Amino acid sequence: MVNTEKFGKRLQKILEFYDLSAAAFADEIEVGRSSISHILSGRNKPSLDFVMKVVKSFPEVELYWLLNGKGEFPSKGDYIETTSPPSTPQVQKPSFTEPVPTQKIPVKHPVPEIPKISASSKEIRKIVIFYVDGSFEAFEN
Repeated sequence: MVNTEKFGKRLQKILEFYDLSAAAFADEIEVGRSSISHILSGRNKPSLDFVMKVVKSFPEVELYWLLNGKGEFPSKGDYIETTSPPSTPQVQKPSFTEPVPTQKIPVKHPVPEIPKISASSKEIRKIVIFYVDGSFEAFEN
């Protein structure tokens, strides 16, 4: 279960990191401005849709950190910096010299082979697969 107060503090860290107002952040992830206000104040809990929009729009935000506060922000995951312009407009802090736009692209790692499991006396009830994009599938026996 997500602690609403702590989630709001982590959301505030994201706003500060990107130097965004609550309104600009809401526009960026395409949610109502009041949604941000209610979450920051602790009035409402974030929906799954809200959380996924944040993670999708801001690659430095790790899902586990956003939900539980475990991990790090900004993520120091495997990213390659490119000099191509970003695919979506990003807010940049003003500077006196204009830097070359960069975009962080996740590095694809090979998926390890799933080991064979020998039959045991225990019966499997449910298997849940979590995908990198935040979606999941559940299989029940």
